[in-house]
Amino acid sequence: MSVNRTQELQDRVRAALNDKTMLKIVGGNSKEFYGNPSLDSENNKTEIIETRIHQGITSYEPSELVITARAGTPLKEIEALLAENNQMLPFEPPHFGEHATLGGAIATGLSGSRRPFAGSARDFVLGTKIISGKGEIMSFGGQVIKNVAGYDVSRLMVGAMGTLGLLLEISIKVLPRPNTEVTQCIAMSQQQALKTMREFHQTSLPLSALAYENEKLYVRLSGAESAVTAAQKKVSGETMLHAENFWRQVNEQLHPFFKSNKPLWRLSVPYIAAIDIEEKSFIDWSGGLYWIHSDKEAEEIQQLASAQGGAATLFKVTDNSHAYTERFAPLQAKIKQFHVNLKMRFDPYGILNYGRLYSDL
Repeated sequence: MSVNRTQELQDRVRAALNDKTMLKIVGGNSKEFYGNPSLDSENNKTEIIETRIHQGITSYEPSELVITARAGTPLKEIEALLAENNQMLPFEPPHFGEHATLGGAIATGLSGSRRPFAGSARDFVLGTKIISGKGEIMSFGGQVIKNVAGYDVSRLMVGAMGTLGLLLEISIKVLPRPNTEVTQCIAMSQQQALKTMREFHQTSLPLSALAYENEKLYVRLSGAESAVTAAQKKVSGETMLHAENFWRQVNEQLHPFFKSNKPLWRLSVPYIAAIDIEEKSFIDWSGGLYWIHSDKEAEEIQQLASAQGGAATLFKVTDNSHAYTERFAPLQAKIKQFHVNLKMRFDPYGILNYGRLYSDL
């Protein structure tokens, strides 16, 4: 289904600007839990503006490896069309719900297990069209990588949580699906796993995911059948049945590890960093991403990540104990000023998702 509601959305933003009303941007609402608590929609100074009304794939040339779609387009619709042409979104965006949209995937900037080997969501965004907090329609980038005009500005929208603009349209580079994909499972300790990950990175193995949990290293191999078959012999281990379902459960956090009554923390660190933590962890991104459940204070978790040159995000809360904790790692003064300057440039009156990324932005 294709529905263009650009004018309607722009009118809503301009009306909010005139009325000094804050707007809470909602797509499929599958990632409502992520980021700082949303603005109170019951407050008469806050209104919900929905992007799901603005959907449709506007351009797709399989031979060009580029797809352009409106922000409210369901992710599953995009992925289904790509699959018909044996292509995929390389960064494996998690859905966290059946109504997930392309705009939500880009606004949150989340990537799946393929990220260390294929790239992040930010790496594949070629262009965006937005409505700024001043009610202006702005376009950045294009549909080909060679068009670099404004390219970095498009990337700024990735992970901005809608605080810089309401996404209207996004152009994304896609990639062919691998001809063959298998996952090897190898029993070993965490220390051995980190060492093995490091060794694998120094080889030419066709890796597409490396994860570790519960004394098992999971190695996904993707590519030409001959290359994958040869790599299986080098990696050894046991070939997993239904491996595609395993990785889907990991990316969608349906894996048993993610079932807990404790807050879920996401520690992003340099690849293959060894973090000394008491809590049981799920390690993804070839050692660059640690998931842990912990009741510890935010400062303690943040220090744990920063000691390794990384950052910690309070990804999910289960009760009110961390309800008003900043979800993302504190910013250094210079970087914080950069964020402030960006907010003033795109949303000087603070009407778009104010506080969702940082409580004072």
